[in-house]
Amino acid sequence: MKNTLLLMAAAALLSCQNSEAEHIPSQAQPEPPAWSIAIHGGAGHFDTEVLSEEAQSAYRKALAAALQAGAAILEKNGDAVSAVVATIEVLEDDSLFNAGRGAVYTAEGTHELDASIMRGSDRNCGAVTGLTGFRHPISVARKVMEDSEHVFFSGPGAAEFATNQGAQTAAPGWFDTKKAHGRYLRALEKDTTREKFGTVGCVALDRNGHLAAGTSTGGMTYKRHGRIGDSPVIGAGTWADDRTCAISATGWGEYFIRTAVAHDIHGRMLHGGASLQAAADATIHDEMGALGGDGGIVGMDRWGQAVFSMNTPGMFRGAYTQGGRPRVGLFATDDMQP
Repeated sequence: MKNTLLLMAAAALLSCQNSEAEHIPSQAQPEPPAWSIAIHGGAGHFDTEVLSEEAQSAYRKALAAALQAGAAILEKNGDAVSAVVATIEVLEDDSLFNAGRGAVYTAEGTHELDASIMRGSDRNCGAVTGLTGFRHPISVARKVMEDSEHVFFSGPGAAEFATNQGAQTAAPGWFDTKKAHGRYLRALEKDTTREKFGTVGCVALDRNGHLAAGTSTGGMTYKRHGRIGDSPVIGAGTWADDRTCAISATGWGEYFIRTAVAHDIHGRMLHGGASLQAAADATIHDEMGALGGDGGIVGMDRWGQAVFSMNTPGMFRGAYTQGGRPRVGLFATDDMQP
């Protein structure tokens, strides 16, 4: 009888362990870093023939500067959300990218900004779309997450919320750049919205093991009818869950929405036990890419390993882990290994 009870207890313990294992990726992983951060600055059909050496140098410096901003917060025991916001704010202020200053023009010749952020510890999140007149949409998205009972604000409502929260404003001229205006004029001549470039995003793991992700964009050049892409859509352009990963996406938003790219990667890890790289590649190439969409993601797993996946010739990106050094890449062929 005693032996029977011992066998029953052992079987119950094994069953419990197996049940738990079904919900946790099974790959053996290294010890986690104290902190880690990774970014993207947009994906597209560009290569060395499109970007001059001078332009390549400028993008590399800009990506490194953004990484340093987030790393400085994480190094001082700051949380992942704060690091993501600080990093994206640097990118929003840099006219090289399609977010904040340098955002593309709508068909009406204005700038409509989108952003979202998500916290991995409790999956709380915030997003804004069609925001105008505010310097840092990512900080407004954070306010939605932390200081409201809602997730998503749009247009005038987003602006009203931002005003009530004391978000930093900016005159329309702040967002204007010759580069973005040139794209607008070309799109105006062709009457097309297809040209797009430069969405920014960040993922981070802090010393407490918490993940966060954020994304910010000006959308498509010459966008009409209040078009919304994937960047402010939780589950499509942004996702964070401490159990699996943090994701920020960039590319042709309609396809990222149709395949729920960010959440699909998470699901492949949580329910299928896939590694982040395998999940990301399957989603980008076999799901979203198979439908005709293009773009990529930056991701980070719960062990602080940064991953990039894209089906375009280029994606501005970078990663920085404590004890290492900032690593940046522009083209799909760039080696991003430490």
